[in-house]
Amino acid sequence: MAKHLAKDAGKAATASLGWWKAHRFLLLRRSCQLLIIALFIIGPTLGVLRGNLSASTLFDTVPLTDPLILLQTIAAGHWPELAALLGGVIVVGFYAVLAPRVFCAWVCPLNMVTDLAAWLRRKLGIKLSYRWPSSLRYWLLPVLLLGSAVSGSVLWSWIDPVAALHRGLVFGMGAGWVLILLVFLLDLVLVEHGWCGHLCPLGATYGVIGRKSLVRITATNREACNKCMDCFNVCPEPEVLRQPLKGGDRKVMSQDCISCGRCIDVCSEEVLEFKIRIGANKDEG
Repeated sequence: MAKHLAKDAGKAATASLGWWKAHRFLLLRRSCQLLIIALFIIGPTLGVLRGNLSASTLFDTVPLTDPLILLQTIAAGHWPELAALLGGVIVVGFYAVLAPRVFCAWVCPLNMVTDLAAWLRRKLGIKLSYRWPSSLRYWLLPVLLLGSAVSGSVLWSWIDPVAALHRGLVFGMGAGWVLILLVFLLDLVLVEHGWCGHLCPLGATYGVIGRKSLVRITATNREACNKCMDCFNVCPEPEVLRQPLKGGDRKVMSQDCISCGRCIDVCSEEVLEFKIRIGANKDEG
């Protein structure tokens, strides 16, 4: 089969599998992201989720803390309260076990903005893109911690577009919309998948946390792959798909995978699926 155009990604899957099966993980993710925002909005009334993505409580009992904020707080010389530390342990433990960067695809509200920019890039046929190393986000982590230590403040909280969008959606948008617009334009015009794939230090943090997690995208039926490239066209981290579709381990073991499942949605040959990672990394040849 000939390679599909990027703007047509998913059309073959919709035709052969039906609309729901070709969009199920996308719709489930959007539902999850919007539900979490709604729970924060009604938090003062129902008490399911109170606070924000940096620090919150579930049912007024379980603390949840952003691990990057927690690390910066400690680096800045401010020892957190026990509840904040416990919240960090709970969040790290949850994402370390579940799947790589689940927060990015299923919780982060900014993902909806970057997905929109990527979709527009495909539909408009924009191919020009600056090339930045994807490792840049991992270099930002020690820079942020060092900056917090030097400044004595939680540095990232001043310029964090994820927190700005979440606060805007829950409490009302102020000047934070400028940050959101800049991220959108970055992804649309300058660098393909610029934010999630190259810059976001929070995504890098969750990548490190989830590098040994259990649930993985797996090319179970890779012999059926017709090289149409639809999965590469929609994946925000397309490099992670190369090895599982070529040979050796069929599982996507890269910590950069955001576990969004969009590659599963758009595959008309049903090559990929979510599977539990069990045993060694080398199974099929």
